[in-house]
Amino acid sequence: MEGENLIEDRSFMAAPLTFFVVVAFQLLSKWLDQFKKKGSNNNSTKEAELRTEIKQLLREATALSQPATFAQAAKLRRSAATKEKELALYVEQHSKEINLSYDLYGNVLIASKVVVYLILVFWFWRTPIAMIAKQLVQPFGRLLSWGTGGHLTGHVMVGIIPWLILSTRVSKYVCKFVEF
Repeated sequence: MEGENLIEDRSFMAAPLTFFVVVAFQLLSKWLDQFKKKGSNNNSTKEAELRTEIKQLLREATALSQPATFAQAAKLRRSAATKEKELALYVEQHSKEINLSYDLYGNVLIASKVVVYLILVFWFWRTPIAMIAKQLVQPFGRLLSWGTGGHLTGHVMVGIIPWLILSTRVSKYVCKFVEF
């Protein structure tokens, strides 16, 4: 009876709230990854402008196919080649800038996830997050009760570290089906 009051007092909503925090971090991570993939595919106005200039120069060069206009066509092709080099340099520089900014956001997300997980572990250490009947988790009872401290007859108390691991696995599975 005393153990049940302990669970009700200190961690009434701890298990669902912890699960939703873990799911939120997984969704943010997936959203950032998808945004990174979509963001790198977007063409900027300068890139589109350079592509149209290159196409225009190459069209003009192919239109000048007479022997008398060979020098002018060669000049247009060289100009198109320099524009292609400029475009490649711009695309490379732009993709590096985008990847750097997304990497920064990813690192901030990972650091905040670690801090929140550590806070949860310190806050709920030696406190059961949930209580499950022993028959439901027969071979894994000791593993799930790691870090809780006490035991109740007929029940297994789930600790914070096994709960975080389980929540992470379940949230990764759930996030596979979420589309942004």
